[in-house]
Order: sequence, then C-alpha cells, then structure tokens
Amino acid sequence: MTGTYLYTYGVTDDGSFEKDIPGVDDATTVYTVDYRRYSAIVSDIETMEPEQTDENARLHDDVLQALIEDRTVVPMRFGMTFKNGRALKGVLRGGQRAFRRALMNVDGKVELGVKLVTEEGVDVDRDAVREDVTERLGEVSDERAENDLFSDRLVVNDSYLVAHEDREAFNETMGDLTEAYEGELKVQYTGPWAPYNFVDIEIEAQ
Repeated sequence: MTGTYLYTYGVTDDGSFEKDIPGVDDATTVYTVDYRRYSAIVSDIETMEPEQTDENARLHDDVLQALIEDRTVVPMRFGMTFKNGRALKGVLRGGQRAFRRALMNVDGKVELGVKLVTEEGVDVDRDAVREDVTERLGEVSDERAENDLFSDRLVVNDSYLVAHEDREAFNETMGDLTEAYEGELKVQYTGPWAPYNFVDIEIEAQ
C-alpha cells in the first residue's frame, strides 16, 4: 500500500507551525496537525513502517532538539505513524488528559544525561559516588530517572529533568563533579534532549 502518511515526533500545546527541518525518511518539512489546544508535530512520509536506521533515529532526535528550546514537547517514540489526520486527531482527542498532565510536568524543562565511568584500573566506592552525584544534582533539577548500568565500569547512568532557568547552575555543578572525580571517573554529560524519561504515555500507531 502506498500513499502519504503522518510520521509523528511529539505533541505540543504551544500553537501550530510549519518549519523547514529535515525529518525521517527524507522529509523536508515539519508541521502540526491540530486538535483544540494540542498539536501533533509531524512530517509526511511514504510508509507506515519507517526503518529504524541510525540516520532515521538521529533525524527523529534532531527534529525534537530543534523544537524544545522554544516550546514544550511531549516526545513520541520512534516509528509513530498514522494513516491520516483523522486518525491522529482521534488520538489527540482521546489523550487530552494524559497530554495535559505530561505537558504540565515537562513545561519549560529539558532532559540532560549524566554518566560516570571508572577510569581503567581504578576502583571507587560506587555507593558513595552515586549518593554524592544524586545529592548535588538533585539541588539543581526537578526529577531524576535511573537508567540501566549496562557496563561494569558504569557507576552512574541517570537522566535529569531540568528547568531552562536552572541550566546554568546544572552546568556549573557538572563542572564541579568533573573536577572532583578527575583521575577516577570519566564524566559524560549529554543533552539537551526531549524528556523521554519523564513522560509515560502509551500510544499505538494507527
């Protein structure tokens, strides 16, 4: 089956727009499909099942990163594609309460990633490090989400929800942590990202 489908990046309540931003599957424009106060951020693609290549995954994240600095967005996972505007508006209509809660929770905030990895051959008190990092960053953030420690050398793998006005303080604290653990732990600091780890909405593509 061929045609034009709506690939969906996220939902906002900051108004409709159309922007020339490269998107998934060679899309060149990102725009909104609106239902009342909510707007789904989409681009037109030619399949209901876009391939999750590294390039497409990067483009999905790039679209969201281009938008989150000046609007609040509830991000969708990769691959959310809808047959038409009617199906998408049905999701917006049915999910109004969930979208309202999620948008209120992440309003004016971004997700920042923090990893601390032991230097080769170095042993540290992991519990003490985690407690120290959590306490320091907790003072300059709103929420924390723990992620998997997928490597033996990985001591901390957390995501933080940080208000725009607290970004400078968070950056300074990250600098302090980097200095404090120099020679023992490598500090990896990423973002800003759309707040995937702080949104709990399950939607199926239609």
